[in-house]
Amino acid sequence: MSAETISRRGFAGGLAALALARRASAQGYAGLGENAGGFAQVTPGKIFSFPGDHGPHPDFRIEWWYLTANLTDANGAACGVQWTLFRQATAAGPQREGWANQQLWMGHAAVTRADTHRFNELFARGGVGQAGVEAKPFAAWIDAWEMKGVAATDDRTLAPLAVNASGADFSYALTLQSDRALVLQGDAGYSRKSERGQASYYYSQPFFRARGSLTIDDRTIEVSGLAWMDREWSSQPLAPDQSGWDWMSLHLASGDKLMLYRLRQADGRDAPFGNWISADGRTQQIAAADIAMTPGAQVEIAGRKLPVEWRIAIASRAFSIACKPLNPRAWMGTGFSYWEGPIGFSGSHDGVGYLELTGY
Repeated sequence: MSAETISRRGFAGGLAALALARRASAQGYAGLGENAGGFAQVTPGKIFSFPGDHGPHPDFRIEWWYLTANLTDANGAACGVQWTLFRQATAAGPQREGWANQQLWMGHAAVTRADTHRFNELFARGGVGQAGVEAKPFAAWIDAWEMKGVAATDDRTLAPLAVNASGADFSYALTLQSDRALVLQGDAGYSRKSERGQASYYYSQPFFRARGSLTIDDRTIEVSGLAWMDREWSSQPLAPDQSGWDWMSLHLASGDKLMLYRLRQADGRDAPFGNWISADGRTQQIAAADIAMTPGAQVEIAGRKLPVEWRIAIASRAFSIACKPLNPRAWMGTGFSYWEGPIGFSGSHDGVGYLELTGY
């Protein structure tokens, strides 16, 4: 095969990825509410199977492997890291070979400190090995970015893993460890998104311990802390009248974890969801009526006003906290643009976490 042929095929794949980015930018997150005819549907009662469900589900339209880490350096200075791989199918049906494959892949990576936020974005076409996920040993990659296990990686904990990514002015390499099992979100992994039937399959590993190095502008520091990985797949994760979501993953100083999100609806009846994860891994869904997510101070970025400070209350647990971002300007100016960054919180409970704001 000639270099010219490879170049032309690579160019065609690049055009397809660019088309995805432009389409995403034009539609925003509301595009996730499009009709998903022909794709597999999310229904209650799924029995999760590992390692198989760590791998891709190409019959569904979209899925992601999403890691965030709250870290500190040797002096106690806080920083955050994000690593995400998205898969989106352009058409339903049997998987086609090579460059005709209908899977498109997108990678996002970021590092955040109080004084800076750096990010990078990659695109790849499926079917040619440039990006993908394997279930056993677990490996997710796009170009040189990897989230990778070894033969000894435990399917139950998805640990240990090695993670790396880079941009023009940053890079990081982390090792993730956990001795606690994965957690199914929602109703045994069935995560309802609307009263109209939209849903996803959703599980997390909120108990990762992270250690490694982070480089910004050629200055490398050693870091350690807590990390959270989300795995989610669906064919229509939003309803047509939902514009986006406000999502939090919280590491409480007690060792408990809390996942919260609010789906914003056109009629203003925003629906909150929550899952309290005890330090021993037990979970309890939190009733929507018991959750108060109140946006506070906003920041204006890219023509959008974003609520980066929040007050959270859960009456049944005497839980009342105020959340503030490490860096209010942690904007991901990517094809799917959104705000994503580390937060700290205090009140009835203290800790750190991550906040994601989409669809603004």
